[in-house]
Amino acid sequence: MAPQSAPLTEQKYLLPFVLITSLFFLWAFGVNLNDVLIPHFKSAFSLSDFQSSFIQVAFFGGYFVAALIAGRLMERIGYHRGILTGLFLCATGALLFVPAGSLGVYGLFLLSSFVLACGQSFLEVAANPYAAILGAPESSARRLNFAQSFNGVGYVVALYVVGPRILSATVPSAEELARLSPAALQAYRASQTATVRIPYLVIGGIFLAVAAIIYFAHLPEIREEAGPEEAGASANWRGVFAHKHLVNSVIAQFLYVGAQVGVGSFVIRFVMHVQPLLGPRAASRYLVLHAIGFMIGRFAGSALMKSIRASRLLAFFAFGALVCAVIATSTTGAIPIYAVVLIGFFHSIMFPTIFALGIKNLGPFTKRGSSLLVMAIIGAAVVPPIMGKISDLSNIQRAFWVPLLCYAYVLYFAAVGYKPQPALAQPL
Repeated sequence: MAPQSAPLTEQKYLLPFVLITSLFFLWAFGVNLNDVLIPHFKSAFSLSDFQSSFIQVAFFGGYFVAALIAGRLMERIGYHRGILTGLFLCATGALLFVPAGSLGVYGLFLLSSFVLACGQSFLEVAANPYAAILGAPESSARRLNFAQSFNGVGYVVALYVVGPRILSATVPSAEELARLSPAALQAYRASQTATVRIPYLVIGGIFLAVAAIIYFAHLPEIREEAGPEEAGASANWRGVFAHKHLVNSVIAQFLYVGAQVGVGSFVIRFVMHVQPLLGPRAASRYLVLHAIGFMIGRFAGSALMKSIRASRLLAFFAFGALVCAVIATSTTGAIPIYAVVLIGFFHSIMFPTIFALGIKNLGPFTKRGSSLLVMAIIGAAVVPPIMGKISDLSNIQRAFWVPLLCYAYVLYFAAVGYKPQPALAQPL
């Protein structure tokens, strides 16, 4: 991919671009704090690993459901109002954590996560095209990659600043909890769930503040028009699925997102399994390192793609993740922990690169192909419960065989499966 000579964005678009980039930063809080909530609620509600993974099921289930309607709704109300709708849904979901924390009801936490995810789905549907159009067309890919890099920054901030305010320093064992009286157990759970109230109250307030800023910012509205090739083509689903590389990319995206969320969900549990003397707060430091690796990989990958073909770089990162997963599942001591930490770096470029390779040369089928790739994030609601069930039946280290298999398919896609029809293929 040739270096981009055009500026990142024009002066007149600077404020809108900063505001849109802030959305990429903000939605990192919703998805990545789930990695902290899972071990926290596992202790507070005495859940199995399978039950604790329902946080991801609720979150990405909401993401999937909202994605079905967000694009169509925005055709009616516009992207500006769509962004505001997403921000208000995010604020509502975050603020629902306050009564959930007071009542200590696991089901209400799941509902809060579902609503928060619906809002973030709206934001993602809107923010990507906004980031792409706010400047010269020839620098749109670089601009979008740069904006998405701040999702990695938000990942680190969420885990380093907010996470420790939620996690307990010590966690009673199952035997200790079993010896508590019903009143003492209820008091313990109330003290545990109450820790989420202030962090999510602040997060909800931030979403509302950003909504107010964007409301008065007069962002430029997007008016999309079908090109001549789209106007004359019948973009039916049979034509979409005739593109084998798109089908391969949807499968790869489904497995990758599932692996990313599954690994992140159980990093703390993995560390505590390998090093039993560590509590959740100490173990969460490795999750922060995992997030820092992801952030570094996002910026580094964006720079490397100026000189390395995207498919080749994706193959290298998929192979790196595969090797790390093999080490994590087959070694003991500190080595598997650092292997899991390093997986965060190799995750970094996978989502946008699989997306770009999947929609290449689709022509009039690009929009439907793109929608399928967004829907593929439902993998995050499938893989973590499978890992949780394997952990319950065996142990969390063996559960990491699931993401290992996911990386193997991503490697296949990067090496062979991404190639469009030979007559249309161009290097990417």
